[in-house]
Amino acid sequence: MNTTTELPFTQSRQREVADALRAVLPSRSVLFNEEDTRPYECDGLAAFRQLPMVVVLPEDEAQVIAVLTTCRDLKVQLVPRGAGTGLSGGAMPIADGVVLSTARLNKIIRMDAYSRTAVVQPGVRNLAISDAAARHALYYAPDPSSQIACTIGGNVAENSGGVHCLKYGLTVHNVLRVRMITIDGEVVELGSGALDSPGLDLLAVFVGSEGMLGVVTEVTVRLIPKPQLARVIMASFDDVVKGGNAVASVIAAGIIPAGLEMMDKRSSRMVEPFVKAGYDIDAEAILLCESDGMPEEVEEEIERMTAVLNQSGATAIAVSTSEAERLKFWSGRKNAFPAAGRISPDYYCMDGTIPRKRLAEVLLGIEQMEIKYALRCANVFHAGDGNLHPLILFDANQPGEFHRAEMFGAEILELCVAVGGTITGEHGVGIEKINSMCVQFSRAELDAFFAVKRAFDTAFLLNPDKAIPTLHRCAEYGRMHVKRGEMKFADLPRF
Repeated sequence: MNTTTELPFTQSRQREVADALRAVLPSRSVLFNEEDTRPYECDGLAAFRQLPMVVVLPEDEAQVIAVLTTCRDLKVQLVPRGAGTGLSGGAMPIADGVVLSTARLNKIIRMDAYSRTAVVQPGVRNLAISDAAARHALYYAPDPSSQIACTIGGNVAENSGGVHCLKYGLTVHNVLRVRMITIDGEVVELGSGALDSPGLDLLAVFVGSEGMLGVVTEVTVRLIPKPQLARVIMASFDDVVKGGNAVASVIAAGIIPAGLEMMDKRSSRMVEPFVKAGYDIDAEAILLCESDGMPEEVEEEIERMTAVLNQSGATAIAVSTSEAERLKFWSGRKNAFPAAGRISPDYYCMDGTIPRKRLAEVLLGIEQMEIKYALRCANVFHAGDGNLHPLILFDANQPGEFHRAEMFGAEILELCVAVGGTITGEHGVGIEKINSMCVQFSRAELDAFFAVKRAFDTAFLLNPDKAIPTLHRCAEYGRMHVKRGEMKFADLPRF
């Protein structure tokens, strides 16, 4: 495990930066003692850690501006951080750098039921938006599994999705406006509260930029009416290939479910004793297909999906009969990641996206990789849009297992690219997939990404060394690719 324990900065430099930041922030908002900064050394990708030099927790936009301009003047690198639930290392600190947490920017500024929008600060939790909108019979659609804890600022940084993103879209489809601060302290508004905004669509560029372009201080999100009814089909299959093909068949039939998720047998068996959702633990694959809308619309869509699933070889079908049962069906899928701890000391969650029609092929490929790397893998998918979340199970206390897990994950991503997919879906690139970027994109494309970064952050102070690999890194990864198993991520140079 790549856990940094030594201090990567001098005490004099730390004191200089901390003093400068305390000159523009309340003392309570500047942390620099090790026991205070240690909780910020990683995000949800706990395998890679770096102790931050200083952590700041601004309480309003003016303080965010002051932090950014101070860091610019001192030439200090800065990493924005939301709730730290990200799974790709996007919020891992930089040596000799500052972590800017938006946790205290946690106000819902305005809820407008007429325009169906909410204006919130970046530290507002995802689920809190829907809770506040519920009195207007509205909700915020993107629902990551971590929605009880993750914040809207982090969702914007990672372009988060969730089980209902097939029908309602990712964060980028549900955010109308972002107010952000550049490293130079300039306030910039991207998008607008209207249906469209003039000029280049920089909002779409910013959403998913992983904190490399600016720090969010305010977000306007789209709210949608709560459906009158929602029901879920739980379909069992005796073969993962049949289950994968059923996903493509549902979409091919012209049906866009509110959610279409898939779990393999290992996932179902690790989740069921934990949540008691009623999953068929003998099935090789389970599909969860949700329909929502008007009662008549839901009834018709449930019938159509049931027919397609039966034709695809489903061995059993159950349909939720109440809202409580619907939530119970979903509880297993939502708790798949934490449930992995029941059967393995550690897990490595991957994130890639493939064409739906190649789902069965990729599942079979992952089965072969389990044999190759002598590790188990539990598969859960946003199957409707081809977003895979293989959970590679390992024991970090066993020499070499984490190394094999890294190699396993890298090969899964290479397979995603080979079948016409991409190395990420909703978890971002961060540090986890930065080497795999070399597989998917050409040097010219990576240079174009750097040009966008440079247009917002000329000094490369905002979350550097993430998401976009340098030429040197790609050269190193190329050598690793040729001699797989001789190197790992931790061996590669940091830039």
